[in-house]
Amino acid sequence: MTIRVLIADDQVMVRQGFTVLLGAEPGIEVVGQAVDGQDAVEQVAELAPDVVLMDIRMPRLGGIDATRRIARDSGTPVKVLVLTTFDLDEYVYEALRAGASGFLLKDASADELAQAVRVVAAGDALLAPNITKRLIAEFSRVSTAPRAPDKDRIGGLTERETEVLSLIAQGLSNAEIAGRLVVAEQTVKTHVSRILVKLGLRDRTQAAVHAYETGLVRPTGY
Repeated sequence: MTIRVLIADDQVMVRQGFTVLLGAEPGIEVVGQAVDGQDAVEQVAELAPDVVLMDIRMPRLGGIDATRRIARDSGTPVKVLVLTTFDLDEYVYEALRAGASGFLLKDASADELAQAVRVVAAGDALLAPNITKRLIAEFSRVSTAPRAPDKDRIGGLTERETEVLSLIAQGLSNAEIAGRLVVAEQTVKTHVSRILVKLGLRDRTQAAVHAYETGLVRPTGY
């Protein structure tokens, strides 16, 4: 299945460069280019892409607000991959809350760009390299005080599903979780799917954020 991508960036060269790089990749099609966040929101409604490459700093409507609108209003499960210049950009933390599914540095290689799009589209793992994992930990450290787990927000999960959610938040892949729990990888995939449905979450990245925000998992050092 072809992955449909919308590129949102106010710099023409960035948009065109990513379009050329992704256009050369099998199974990926760039269906549109947006000049700012408002344009991105409108084009998502019109084109229904699978993934949006979203710059954070744009005129008229920034990438964070655009991500929030897309996550809230989109009738389809669009994944937003945030583009950033620095891997610990302060605005990226807010993008997590807004509904971003992953992060990518603008100086990423063509292979890293294509892989990021595929991973985010699939929703199977946190974005590699470990930028997203580090950002989630830092995000939770600076925004959430240590507390007991919020059972009202995770109480609907079984004991095993809670265990899987905790491992997702630690950045483990399905294969790694399967190895840790000594179960089949397909079993882990089933648990992940049920977790997302029960908690009303869009993907694994949001599941990890939920685990930190509810106090199920605490950042390193707490």
